[in-house]
Amino acid sequence: MPSSIDLEKDAVAEAGAALVREGMRVGLGSGSTVARLLPRLADRKLKEVTYVATSPETEQAALDLGLDVRPFATFARLDLALDSADQVALSGWLVKGGGCAHTREKVVAAAADRFVVIVSSNKLVPALTAPIPLELLAFGLASTLQLLAPTAVRSTPPTPDGGVLGDYLGPVGDPDQLAATLSATPGVVEHGLFPPQLTDEILVATGPSVRRL
Repeated sequence: MPSSIDLEKDAVAEAGAALVREGMRVGLGSGSTVARLLPRLADRKLKEVTYVATSPETEQAALDLGLDVRPFATFARLDLALDSADQVALSGWLVKGGGCAHTREKVVAAAADRFVVIVSSNKLVPALTAPIPLELLAFGLASTLQLLAPTAVRSTPPTPDGGVLGDYLGPVGDPDQLAATLSATPGVVEHGLFPPQLTDEILVATGPSVRRL
């Protein structure tokens, strides 16, 4: 039997798919909730909808379902981006990157006229906590890790763009201050803290119901 969280992911994926309209350019994030979103988009059989995928896994899954996935190089703006999150704080801050795609996810979110996050209720937290995903340059990696201590490198392949994946493991405190510190550290390609102003709407499933934040 599906768990209650699985049912919530299904419910919020359905709500996310309903936001897509014919003729749109849509960014697709990554993760298990987005994986549930893809077949629902395919089932709608919308005309002239083009998609941009933030990870090879999402791209391949979307292509297998017959969705029209294009490289994010032929146009500059998206009408809508749909993605999940690892943590959603009451303040509106997000943590993303558990699936290793936070750099591309942030690029897609910033390029969208409307960025909507779809999550199950277990992703809501009173305050953000470590780990905070990082994409790092391989060049000078030891120096970067020393500047960001405590940070650990993941034993995973490089990102699609050649970066090294790691996680900041220290206290988060003020997310805005930590985001500024991470962004200002040489060797950091991108971090997984997403500010509230980047997100237009958060859809949260609680049981079979979906509410909007």
